[in-house]
Amino acid sequence: MALGSKLQSFYCDLHVHIGRTSAGQAVKISGSSSLTFAGIAKEAAQRKGMELIGIIDSHAPGVLADIRALLASGEMSEADGGGIAYKGTTIVLGTEIEIREPGRKECHVLAFLPDLAAMEDFSSWMGKHMRNINLSSQRLYVPARELQDEIYGRGGILIPAHIFTPHKGLYGCAAERMADLFDLERIAAVELGLSSDSEMAGYISELDPFTFLTNSDAHSLGKIGREYNLIEMEKPCFNELKLALARQEGRRISGNFGLNPRLGKYHRTYCAGCGSIADEAYATSERCPYCGSQKLVQGVFDRILAIADRGQPLIPAHRPPYHYQVPLEFIPGLGKRKLEALLAAFGTEMRILHAAGEAELAAVAGAELAAHIVKARSGTLELSSGGGGTYGKVVKG
Repeated sequence: MALGSKLQSFYCDLHVHIGRTSAGQAVKISGSSSLTFAGIAKEAAQRKGMELIGIIDSHAPGVLADIRALLASGEMSEADGGGIAYKGTTIVLGTEIEIREPGRKECHVLAFLPDLAAMEDFSSWMGKHMRNINLSSQRLYVPARELQDEIYGRGGILIPAHIFTPHKGLYGCAAERMADLFDLERIAAVELGLSSDSEMAGYISELDPFTFLTNSDAHSLGKIGREYNLIEMEKPCFNELKLALARQEGRRISGNFGLNPRLGKYHRTYCAGCGSIADEAYATSERCPYCGSQKLVQGVFDRILAIADRGQPLIPAHRPPYHYQVPLEFIPGLGKRKLEALLAAFGTEMRILHAAGEAELAAVAGAELAAHIVKARSGTLELSSGGGGTYGKVVKG
C-alpha cells in the first residue's frame, strides 16, 4: 500500500527460530526440523506474505554456511540496505542471546546485524564467550553493557525479547526496570511477547519512549506470523527497519498485530500444584485459592501490576494501534484442506486476513468459517485465558 511518494507498508515478523541446518544439525532443539534458513524464507514469502522476516539463530556456523551456499547458488542475494533478499521478502539476520547479570535471573535479548559479514564477525566474537555457538539462545558470559558495545560497534541493534514472560523475560524475572541492566540509549525497541499488549505495558513509564514489536517467536513454520507488525518504510531492509524503530524520516511501526493477551500461555498466574489458573481476585495471593499450594507461577498481567509505577496505563501519542487478531490456526473449523483452498484463492495468509472480504471468503470456505475469520481479524472471538505454559483457547465464534 503506497503512503506517499516513497514509503509503503510492509508486514514484518522479527522472531523466527531455526530448527536445523540444511545438513540436519540441530540449532533450536525444540524447533521443527523444517525450520531451515531456506524453508523459513520460502514459507514467509510464498505462504505467509511476510515481506520482512527476522531469522534468529543466524549466528550458528552451520546456518552461516547455509546462507553462503544460498547466495553462491543465486537463490538468494544480499539486499541493498542490509539483509538477504528472497522473492520479494528480505531476511534480517538475528540471534537470540541469554544473559545473566550477577545476583539476577537470566533473560533473553535479540540482536540484529546489518549484513552477513557483520553477523559472521559477531558470531566469531560470541564463540569466545559462549559454550556452544552452534545452538540457539545460549548463555553469553559477558556483562549486558559490553554486549551492547559489541552489537552497536558493528552497526547492529539490540531488542529485549518477550520482556514480560516469566520464562526469561527481562521484566518477567530479571529486573523491575530495564535501566538496571542496559544503557537505554542503546535499546532499539522492545518485544512485548505473546501474553501482553501495549496497554498492559503502559503501566511502566520507563517504556514510554520505546517502539513496541509483536513477533511470533516461531518454533515451527506454521507459527510464523502469529504475531507481526506493519511497518512504514521505503523498502524492506535492515537500514529502513532501523529508521522505523527509531521513528525517523517518517519510518515507523504503524500497527502491532497480536494475540489477545488472554491467549498467551503465560498471561495469568498458574498453580503448579493443581493446574488451575487463578482469577483476577486471587492473582496476588501467595496461595492457590483452589488447593492452597504455594507453587504459583506469576502470570504476565499480575507481574506487570506488581512492578507498575502507575495506577493506570498510559499510551503515548507515538504508539501505534494494537490489533487483537487470532491466527488462522486458532480458528474453529479451519482445517488443513479449507486453509489450502483459501491460500489457493487468495495467495497468502496476510491476504486472507487483511484483503479478502467476508463474501469472498464465504465463496471458498462457507459462510460460518468466513464469519469466524472476520471475527478473528477484529478480535471479537470469545476466549479463555492461558497460563502456566498452556495457551488460551477460542471458546466459540
